[in-house]
Amino acid sequence: MKRELEKYREIERSIIKKYRKTIWNNFIGAVKEYELIKKADCIAVCISGGKDSMLLAKCMQELSRHSEAPFSVKYIIMDPGYADENRHLLKENIKLMNIDAEIFESDIFDVVDTAGGSPCYLCARMRRGALYSKAKSIGCNKIALGHHFDDVIETLLMSMMYSSEIKTMLPKLHSTNFEGMELIRPLYKVKERDIISWANYNDLKFLQCACHFTEESSHNEDLSKRKEIKELIKTLRKTNRDVDDNIFRSLHNVNMATIPAWRDSDSGQIHSFLEKY
Repeated sequence: MKRELEKYREIERSIIKKYRKTIWNNFIGAVKEYELIKKADCIAVCISGGKDSMLLAKCMQELSRHSEAPFSVKYIIMDPGYADENRHLLKENIKLMNIDAEIFESDIFDVVDTAGGSPCYLCARMRRGALYSKAKSIGCNKIALGHHFDDVIETLLMSMMYSSEIKTMLPKLHSTNFEGMELIRPLYKVKERDIISWANYNDLKFLQCACHFTEESSHNEDLSKRKEIKELIKTLRKTNRDVDDNIFRSLHNVNMATIPAWRDSDSGQIHSFLEKY
């Protein structure tokens, strides 16, 4: 028990000390800039077992202890049908990291297996609904997910190249199906390479996707597209080391005067620059 106690304290210390600039400051920066947390919030931190959500859980745990605006956190884990070894690893990690999380069951993997279409898209939508429902049932008004900086810029480029639209993830959004619920992404400014570095520094081994569908299929379209975008950004960074930061900043610096057409977020109506030409 003493070894585990020392280990989780080392993990916490690494976030605040060694990774203060790259992880902790960016985490706090997103919370403040996007006003993600308010006084008296009750936030369900959603843990999938991967590196991103586990880091998020530790950051939220630390912030809840010292926040100037008191809020509460609850940690939830949805088991959508993990293999026994994956569930065991997940349980060992939350114990090691001193996270008191509730695990609840779901049959999402089985449903996705038989539904056809894009498995990752369907799984993500079903997971989101299950997490909202669970969070609301335990008195939470927000759920926190572990999407990070790279997810944001990769989603933007994927939308442009494969969906013919400019769209990405927002730092927070209201639920359309669960009244009064909100989703927040506190790792919005934290880069994946820093999360990987943190995990390696602490010798932590987390779940990957853990989805038996993608484990059995080496040609999953959603995953291959995202991998392609990752490689594209990596290649561009060889000649422009700030390319990922520039893509991210561009989302905060859209010059609408140069956009020929856009879709109204409320009505869905398409507008043209010709309307005011």
